[in-house]
Amino acid sequence: MTQSSVNNVRVRRTRTLLREALIALIEERGFEALTVGALTERAMVSRAAFYRSYRDKYDLVEEIFEEAMDALMGAVGELGPAHPAEVWVRFFEHIAQYERLYRALLGKRGSPWFVEKMRAGLLDLIQRRGALEDGATAAAHRFPDTFVPQMVSAMFVEAIGWWLEHGRPHPPREMATRTALLASAIFQAGHASE
Repeated sequence: MTQSSVNNVRVRRTRTLLREALIALIEERGFEALTVGALTERAMVSRAAFYRSYRDKYDLVEEIFEEAMDALMGAVGELGPAHPAEVWVRFFEHIAQYERLYRALLGKRGSPWFVEKMRAGLLDLIQRRGALEDGATAAAHRFPDTFVPQMVSAMFVEAIGWWLEHGRPHPPREMATRTALLASAIFQAGHASE
C-alpha cells in the first residue's frame, strides 16, 4: 500500500468516526452544546486530525449535508421529467436511508442552522424539479416571488420531522404521495390568489 493510499484510508476513517460521533452527541446533548473537543474525544481522533479536514462543527455538518444532497440529486437526476412523482419517492427513500442523521439534525436537539440549510436545499429542488402529484412542475408555475415555493419547502421539512419523529409510520411512497398532494394544493392556492 502506498503512503498516499494509507493517508486516504486514514482520512476516510477519521471522517467516518467524526460523523458517527456527531450524530451520537447531537442525540445526547443537542447540536448547540456540541464542541469540537467532545467530537474528537468521542471519535477518538486528535483535534489536529479534525482541523485538517474541517474548520468547525458547522463545516462538518455542511460536508455531510452536501454529500447527502448530492446523493439525492443523483438519484433524482436519473429520473428525468417524465417521472415527476418519483422525485419525491426518491426523496423520502433518501431520508429513510440517512434516517439517523436527519432525525438528529432536524429533531428537537438538532440545529436551526441545519433546518434552514435543508429548507434552502428543498427550495432549490422545488424550483428546479418541483414535481407535484398531478405531473405539473413548480418551474411551470410562475410566482411573483418565492413565497409559495418557500412555504412548500418548509412543509416538506416539517413532514420529514414528523415522519422520523413518529418512527416512519408510512412507507416512503405514501409519504411522497401525501406531501406532493399538499404541495400541489399550496401551488394551486398560490395561483388562485394571484
